[in-house]
Amino acid sequence: LGRLKNPQFRKGHIDAKMWLYLIGAIMLQLNVLSFAAHHYMAYQDINTGVFLCAVLLTYFVWDYLIFEKVHLYTYDFIAERVGFKLGFGCLTFYPYFYLIGLWAVVDMPNPQTPTLLSVLFVLIFFSGWILARGTNMQKYYFKTQPYKSFLGIKPEVLTDGKKSILVNGFWGLSRHVNYLGEILMATGIALSLGYPGLWWVWLYPLYYVALLFTRQMDDDKICNAKYGSLWDSYKKKVKYRIITYIY
Repeated sequence: LGRLKNPQFRKGHIDAKMWLYLIGAIMLQLNVLSFAAHHYMAYQDINTGVFLCAVLLTYFVWDYLIFEKVHLYTYDFIAERVGFKLGFGCLTFYPYFYLIGLWAVVDMPNPQTPTLLSVLFVLIFFSGWILARGTNMQKYYFKTQPYKSFLGIKPEVLTDGKKSILVNGFWGLSRHVNYLGEILMATGIALSLGYPGLWWVWLYPLYYVALLFTRQMDDDKICNAKYGSLWDSYKKKVKYRIITYIY
């Protein structure tokens, strides 16, 4: 699934992981635009949900690209190794599976989704974005500028003098509230298409549920090995893994 930890080329100017994710994101964006253009040119009674989904996916891609440096401190770049899994994921799975719902409904009739429902779906997406982006940004500032406040929140940490764990703000809600954010974003995208009864549209959010709930378990093992008793103290202070008061 992966052998090389962080391969770089041309004296460090090209990072294999960054290159794979960048190409995958560009391919996803091109596919999204292609499906939206096909729907617009092929049908008179257009489904606004197709374009809403395309807008949300475009926002998802550009948000990732704009905050590219922040992702250097996430699981994908820290723990993943470069091999078949990452190559297949970035160049095939990422640009095609992430829009499988759009792919499924692009030639279906307009479901006449009420405007208020579409607004609700957008709110679900952006509530997830706030959790995901806020969590990753707070971690980024803590790693790069450990004493700097984030959104007015002064960092509160557990430390043994050598290692520190952030325990407030987004990281005080749950140990991986960003995972909840990713799932909510995927849910908003699935709902925006206007076919909630079509199982195809739910494959993307269900993939995130399966991926992130199991990844949380891997994270726990990695952090326990890295931080030891400090991680145990963090789990006592922040009891919930992903969803506050539930899990």
